[in-house]
Amino acid sequence: MKEGLIKDAYEALIKELQTIVTIAYVFSVGIGMLFNYQKYIQFNINIFDYADILDFLIAPFSDFAILFFIIGSASLLGLLILLDSYSKKKYPNLYSTINFRIDKKPWFKLFQVISYSLLFGLYLFLAAQLYGSYYKEQVLKSKAIELKFADNEIKKGILIGKTKDILFLLHDNKLSAIPISSFVKEFEIIQD
Repeated sequence: MKEGLIKDAYEALIKELQTIVTIAYVFSVGIGMLFNYQKYIQFNINIFDYADILDFLIAPFSDFAILFFIIGSASLLGLLILLDSYSKKKYPNLYSTINFRIDKKPWFKLFQVISYSLLFGLYLFLAAQLYGSYYKEQVLKSKAIELKFADNEIKKGILIGKTKDILFLLHDNKLSAIPISSFVKEFEIIQD
């Protein structure tokens, strides 16, 4: 009897693991897209105009800062939920007082989910903006690189970043998007 119960629990866990991994990956891709957008918008580049889907699917894993942020944020969120649950069970009167006694209302669970979601969304947005500002400072402090084209023309500038097909270069206060594998040599992004 006990062996069958363990086997059933194990099978249920394996079935749910696929769902959990999928949700975690979609969550990570979403955060990666937000961080990449903030990284490039600092230079007036809308990365959604230049990147393809593969750039975003690997975004959380292409930059270790984003990956560490995702892991840290998920851990922090889990810790806060556990702390909330622990304090509700261990100190119910204090928990109720801190929540202005609305924890007794039937809609409190929904309120809690909505407020956690909104706060976490705001946290992600502010963290992505901070990351974008930090990235811009680091790029502007970096050394220039040289690009040599097929016709032996050399262009110097600061590498902002790249997608699968395009390299972004800042030179002489001009921003260029240089296709990596094309007959088009470059196109300039005019900043307003």
